Amino acid sequence: MTEKITLAGGCFWCIEAILIRLKGVESAVSGYSGGDTKNPTYESLHRGDDGHAEAVQITFNPEVISLHDLLTIFMTLHDPTTLNRQGADIGPEYRSAIFYSDANQREIAQTVLEEIDAQGIWPDPIVTALEPFEAFYPAEDYHQEFYEKNTNSPYCQIVIAPKVAKLRKEFFDRLKAE
Repeated sequence: MTEKITLAGGCFWCIEAILIRLKGVESAVSGYSGGDTKNPTYESLHRGDDGHAEAVQITFNPEVISLHDLLTIFMTLHDPTTLNRQGADIGPEYRSAIFYSDANQREIAQTVLEEIDAQGIWPDPIVTALEPFEAFYPAEDYHQEFYEKNTNSPYCQIVIAPKVAKLRKEFFDRLKAE
């Protein structure tokens, strides 16, 4: 039995590269969610007129990794305190959001946000939005598994590799065997 959750935390390449490495995560698909346009494209997203965020739809086995643990890892490996921004990526397409599918997912997400805030992991207030899931549109093929296919690119080396390293350091016991 698997579940799905859709998450936005800046560049989808980063979120996909991190979460696919976790035990229990069966797939991580980069795409678009949270907007009004049907079948958005990377170009429409970055014009800023469709309301979607770069997002990753995660399919996971809750018997191996709980939604609570998955969201906790997600919330510690991207900056959930910057509104419509992750590092140099600026705009609503880079917002931090959890797109919940039902009341249970919303409740778990709210609990994780409160726990992370109480732990003081981030010095600023968390601005991650809880948004009801409406639709997910997979991104173009060249965005899928971007990190694995382009590990030597400057963006991957400068932005994604440090996040993967942080994942390995802080959550080594939660990683799939490589």
